[in-house]
Amino acid sequence: MKLFLNLHRRLSSSSSSLPWISPLQYRKPTTPLPDPPPQTSSPLQRRSKFITHASAITMIKREKTPQRALEIFNMVTEQRGFNHNHSTYSVILYKLAKWKKFKAVEAILKQMSFDTCKFEEGIFLNLMIQFSKCSLHEKTLEIFFAIQPIVREKPSLKAISTCLNLLIEYGQVDLARNFLVELKRRLDLKPNTCIFNILVKYHCKKGDMDSAFEVVEGMRKAEVSYPNLITYSTLMGGLCNTGKLKEAIDLFEEMISKDILPDTLTYNILINGFCRGGKVDRAKNILDFMRKNGCQPNIFNYTALMNGLSKDGRLEEVKEVFDEMRNSGLEADVVGYTTLISCLCRAGRVDDAVDLLKEMKLKECKADCGPYNVVFGGLCREGRFEVAMEMLERLPYEGIHLDKASYRIVLNFLLKEKEKETERAVYVLSLMLGRGFVPHFGTSNELLISFCEAGKVVDATTALYRLVEKGFKPEYESWFQLVDSVCRERKFVKIFSLIDELVTA
Repeated sequence: MKLFLNLHRRLSSSSSSLPWISPLQYRKPTTPLPDPPPQTSSPLQRRSKFITHASAITMIKREKTPQRALEIFNMVTEQRGFNHNHSTYSVILYKLAKWKKFKAVEAILKQMSFDTCKFEEGIFLNLMIQFSKCSLHEKTLEIFFAIQPIVREKPSLKAISTCLNLLIEYGQVDLARNFLVELKRRLDLKPNTCIFNILVKYHCKKGDMDSAFEVVEGMRKAEVSYPNLITYSTLMGGLCNTGKLKEAIDLFEEMISKDILPDTLTYNILINGFCRGGKVDRAKNILDFMRKNGCQPNIFNYTALMNGLSKDGRLEEVKEVFDEMRNSGLEADVVGYTTLISCLCRAGRVDDAVDLLKEMKLKECKADCGPYNVVFGGLCREGRFEVAMEMLERLPYEGIHLDKASYRIVLNFLLKEKEKETERAVYVLSLMLGRGFVPHFGTSNELLISFCEAGKVVDATTALYRLVEKGFKPEYESWFQLVDSVCRERKFVKIFSLIDELVTA
């Protein structure tokens, strides 16, 4: 403890007025230290304890300024027999990178290149991420190529993937291509299939299929990076997203001809693609093809087809696929139930949708608020506000966690009814605010205007008070209409009270 206090006093006296300096410039405190107190010959006096690596790491982590962290890093080396290790270097580099002291980082790395201790490449992965976040992409590459001379081993596949992913994520495609060339020239490393697939995925995501196929052509010419299932699946997904369904099927057949067997994910890409392209019958054929070729469809395959049929308004076929899924031994999940519930509500069969909600609960299919919100919308479209409000009131007591959207759906439909449903709107607003949810800004303003137009001035002012408590401030039109309504009733005291409430909010 005495040692920590002595070190803290030295740091306080040496760094309080110092400007930022790099670790290469700094080795000892630049301000003179006070003369030490005279030594006593007391037999009880103890020598300061040796600062271990663990203690040094703890002290550096606690520091809140880069200068003081560096001072600790340098001071502990004054101890006889102390040499920094991987952990102490790692913590100081992390702190400096977090503080964006990249010049200091470079200086530490230079120091590491002369150190004989054993380093691991994890330090460099973190530094690459920090440099990329600050758009220092050239430096990201420098950090990568510093791995081998400091770690004294070639970078792993993880390091290569991390660097390439960072360059791609931040749109540095040219640098990414140069990086792959430099891997071969400087490290004699040939990118494998996994590395090339990162580039293929990037081009497909951008819709640049020509560039994606160029990358694949390069893979075919290489000896260690032949296209695999992930390559083909990524390409098929890109083709489907750009509406090239025929080319996607041609590629699928090419893949099979090369004895690369598709999995459920590959099939799902095609099913989704054909459903989005309005060719639902072709999507059904793909599901049949799966079964005939020994690949059992999973819940995502069935759900994708149900979505396509639902958008096509083919309710009976949606139910058939849903039943087939359950008969195959698969338990319907939230997504499957929500898809069927949505389809039933669009077809005006809300009661059947409510029955499905009950079935979900009986089967202990834990659902979020998604399927319930779909039913709220279906009930409100049919004008069944009383049922919707009863569900809003009851469900939280049954363990169903509703969200802000649940109340907003009902409230928005009530506001469309104008004067007819203002009392119910007041109730839903009160219920919503009482449970900690605040309406959308636009909804709140519309609510106030609707109350004023319906002559519900008391309800409008009460609602405003409640909303202001939650941080809401009305826009000009809402405020003007509310003030105008109150003035017409000559309730001036209420006006002044409202002004005070808004000013102090």
